[in-house]
Amino acid sequence: MTEEERILELRESLHQHNHNYYVLNAPVITDQEFDSLMHELQELEQRHPEMYDPNSPTQRVGSDLNNEFQTVRHERPMLSLANTYNRQDVMDFYQRVSEGLSGQPFQVCCELKFDGLSISLHYEHGRLVRAVTRGDGVQGDDVTRNVRTIRSIPLALPKGAGWPDTFEIRGEVLMPWASFERLNRQREEEGEPLFANPRNAASGTLKSKNSSTVAQRGLDAYLYYLLGDDVPGDGHFQRLETARRWGFQVSGNMRLVDSLQGIYDYIDYWDQERRHLPVATDGIVLKVNSLAQQRSLGMTAKSPRWAIAYKFQAEQAETILRQVVYQVGRTGAVTPVANMDPVLLAGTTVRRATLHNADVMENLNLHVGDHVLVEKGGEIIPKIVGVKEANTSAPPIRFITRCPVCGTPLARYEGEAAHYCPNETGCPPLILGRIEHFISRKAMNINSLGPETIDDYYRQGLIHDAADLYELGEEQLLKPSAGDQKGVRKILKSIEESRQVPFERVLFAIGIRFVGEIAAKTLARYYGSMEAVANASLDSLQQINGIGLVIAQSVVSYFRDPKNLEFVQRLQRYGLRMTLGEEEQKAQSDRLQGKGIVISGVFQHHSRDEYKAMIEQHGGKNVGSISAKTSFVLAGENMGPAKLEKAGKLGIPIVSEEEFLKMLEDEEDEAD
Repeated sequence: MTEEERILELRESLHQHNHNYYVLNAPVITDQEFDSLMHELQELEQRHPEMYDPNSPTQRVGSDLNNEFQTVRHERPMLSLANTYNRQDVMDFYQRVSEGLSGQPFQVCCELKFDGLSISLHYEHGRLVRAVTRGDGVQGDDVTRNVRTIRSIPLALPKGAGWPDTFEIRGEVLMPWASFERLNRQREEEGEPLFANPRNAASGTLKSKNSSTVAQRGLDAYLYYLLGDDVPGDGHFQRLETARRWGFQVSGNMRLVDSLQGIYDYIDYWDQERRHLPVATDGIVLKVNSLAQQRSLGMTAKSPRWAIAYKFQAEQAETILRQVVYQVGRTGAVTPVANMDPVLLAGTTVRRATLHNADVMENLNLHVGDHVLVEKGGEIIPKIVGVKEANTSAPPIRFITRCPVCGTPLARYEGEAAHYCPNETGCPPLILGRIEHFISRKAMNINSLGPETIDDYYRQGLIHDAADLYELGEEQLLKPSAGDQKGVRKILKSIEESRQVPFERVLFAIGIRFVGEIAAKTLARYYGSMEAVANASLDSLQQINGIGLVIAQSVVSYFRDPKNLEFVQRLQRYGLRMTLGEEEQKAQSDRLQGKGIVISGVFQHHSRDEYKAMIEQHGGKNVGSISAKTSFVLAGENMGPAKLEKAGKLGIPIVSEEEFLKMLEDEEDEAD
């Protein structure tokens, strides 16, 4: 057997073992044997790069490359279902179906409604070629690279299983409870905000720009709708059983019923049993089983007449409020949290519940000793939703006025629901938050550091603010518990490289409240140096397009604080860039002044981020979607068909990569 033949054999074998483990939960080889086969395949693929296959089992780990999503139009619209929360609506649906079918007998397929992100998978010649999110139902994002890392989704179907040459299968990408709890534990340890529920976590993960992140988070998928011109069978239930034989993970909890009572029995059973499932569900879906009958019933403008979703009521429990405590996040936001008598809710014992903010607390009018109603619903973090019996002998609980960590009077900014601790240079949670912002990718991009390491350095007294990072040395970091030599050198190298970060990102990194990435670019290009920004008056700042009163006041306030001035001066002494470079200044023009430009497609000469920077350097504005106000679309290869169609309808010009570069070259020639 040649190495090329062995590669093909290993791929087929590993696909089957993946299916056995992740879908059937019935592995036939040990983890060590699986890893050995995978390692052999990786070595062979490295020796034969000409046999690269995006659907190879070795690609399941994903990539750290930045992944820009393209918009794709669905071949068939992904319509939403009508929702109901009561049995009367279910009865009405059943009667409408019966009347619509003129009394002929019909069956209903009852399915669990998984709480995740809808996905459309397209297969050609037995191989996954495209995965698209639901989006707005007409078009969605191409997330194929990320979906390939989900191990329960087959990349290549078993030979001889009888699948048609092309078909589409739809389902739900979700995060199992075990993966969700592991992810939130990690985020809590690293000081990051927790995901509220598995649905949000799955959605955020699937839209991650790094597929390696997706691979690490343990997403899963259940498929529930098979479409295609050559798909065999008229029954929806029977088609899904066929899809199961092809290797897809289809829920084993579907049931075919032929009466309204059968539907009610299914609802009653799963209203209780769903708490024992490994994934989140928020209801059931009822579908007329026969595809011929589905076509006969037809659709409304928004949803099919042959299907409906029944949503479970959120579970509530009664307990006694004992105390309200306050947590300070890395942004300075202060969140009230209720401590209560333990109560069983949705299968877990609950002792704490969020109260969100001062307004929510005031509306609830809470007292210590109140009998309160706690609800989980779709949220993993419980919340108090009402008071059943108030303890009016106790005084009302009022939101605090000072930071519980440092004692600074709290501030509430216009348009914000939360109260904040403004002591950015003296309150530990805020100090850590500022350092984490400073090292983030869009700021100084010190990517070898993470929140956990920053916390560790802070606890050891190695750093007190972000400027201290530039004083760290190998000897300090090699102390016990600080780090190994290889990791330490990587960290120091990353810190050293950050000295070359452009001025506009340094301005963003220092953490002026309300000055985001775009505002920092605007200020950097208008003033040209940190000194000029620091000396800018309130009136001068407000003259800049895109800089309003709130941002202007924040900039002035920041540089009036002696601690902030000292911090910036230290960064300057450590060699960070405090002015626009000559090339950046030379590149600026007003050639694109006042133009709103949409970027779409894949480019050859520069990356999308580089083109965005060029647009801003020449006075233009990057916009995310096409409208009548769009000046033109900068289009690369594989421009999204929906954007192309919309641009055509609105008469928006399409500018190629070469035309755009020539446009800027002409401006430079005129300047010369």
